[in-house]
Amino acid sequence: MKTYDQLSKRRLLKKRESIVYIFQITVDIALMIILLSILVKIKVGDIPSEYRILMVMAALLQFTIYSVSGVYRRFGSFFQSVYRLLTAWFLFLLVLLSIGFVTKASDSFSREVFLQWAVLGFVLQVATYALASRAIGIYRDKFVERAESLIIGQGRLAKHLFNSVNGNKWLPDNIVGFVSFGDGSPAGSEERIERQAPVLGHISDIRGILKYHDIKRVYFAVPLSDSALVETLHVELLDSNVDLIWVPDIYALKLLNHSIREVAGLPLIFLNESPITSTRTGIFFKHVMDKVLSLSLLMVLLPFLVVIAVIIRVGSAGPAFFKQPRHGWDGKVFNIWKFRTMHAHSDGNVKQATRDDQRITPFGRFLRRASIDELPQLFNVLSGEMSLVGPRPHAVSHNDYYDNHIENYLLRHRIKPGITGLAQINGCRGETEEMNKMRERVRYDVEYINNWSLWLDIKILAKTPFSLTSKNIY
Repeated sequence: MKTYDQLSKRRLLKKRESIVYIFQITVDIALMIILLSILVKIKVGDIPSEYRILMVMAALLQFTIYSVSGVYRRFGSFFQSVYRLLTAWFLFLLVLLSIGFVTKASDSFSREVFLQWAVLGFVLQVATYALASRAIGIYRDKFVERAESLIIGQGRLAKHLFNSVNGNKWLPDNIVGFVSFGDGSPAGSEERIERQAPVLGHISDIRGILKYHDIKRVYFAVPLSDSALVETLHVELLDSNVDLIWVPDIYALKLLNHSIREVAGLPLIFLNESPITSTRTGIFFKHVMDKVLSLSLLMVLLPFLVVIAVIIRVGSAGPAFFKQPRHGWDGKVFNIWKFRTMHAHSDGNVKQATRDDQRITPFGRFLRRASIDELPQLFNVLSGEMSLVGPRPHAVSHNDYYDNHIENYLLRHRIKPGITGLAQINGCRGETEEMNKMRERVRYDVEYINNWSLWLDIKILAKTPFSLTSKNIY
């Protein structure tokens, strides 16, 4: 038996970058350089040294961003692929602009050339991607032999795998059916589902099934409770000249921002990980966006904030600002800042504001309706305690209460809290007088963490102003 040191010499998680991938990214980089050269020649008449440096930097940057973003992953529809390309191209241009701004070199380049390059470059890449996809599709249909495959299992994972594999034109596999392994009793471990392919037989007849249907590839799609079956069949089918692929059913577990990586040849399945630790590059840009936007907003809104503070002080006794302990990232407690919207009171119990709440001042009611009372939280963002986008932080006593009543409630703390979030733009704002309302808010918060991206933050920020008219805010 091989030792772990021997296994670690071979990468378990292989990077399967095809010739098509290398060809596509090489063509795109070459076209972008040629296009930029033509535009510069038309505008300047020559190619100055600063543009040559830009071309080298752009080629390296485009290769890095496109590789990390998985632009040329061959799955999904054509429009999904174009969306991935648009996102990567936008990020590429944003990084170039940021470098130019930081180094103060942007004045050396023509804005007209850059704008033309940005638009025409994207159109050209979409065209080449469409042509390449069409050519590859024709080649696969005519020259690539389909590999007959089957799935051992009949549960939801097996059905999902069947739809994913047979619905992917880039894979040569053709799943012809399922093989059952349960005893057929109601207490069996298999979950029966509506099938789109026949059950070819029972696991006890596996060798005959492989031979009769000329199977080249076998997928194990079994629950974790039946994982011992994989080891048994692996040994039994080693001499059958078929590819054996195990699809572990990790989705039966409660997952958060899950991923699979490798260290020294060993697979690591991250079942629960914060985006802060899993996507460091993306989170870095999120932090930069938080700092830049919060500082810019504070500079623009400072006179407005001062006027509001004065009106609050004049309108009722007490300070202009209100601070309250809240749980932040990783459960750490911080003081959140808000404009005071209630009459000053000494009640130590934290109670949510309700409709016609007598504690709220007339001016405070206006501030809450327009969500202006939240603006001082820009200082929390600037200090790094909060983000512009993330799950809304709740009072410490509310966290303790909901943690005992809502499953996975504390998963919300796996990322920094925000001034706005996915839950808020979907109408989950204001009082949560019913438990289901808080459950819905938590569901959106967990969905945000699972699907976090910088682009998602931008979309939430863009939609936030249109979500401030909710009747539940008081």
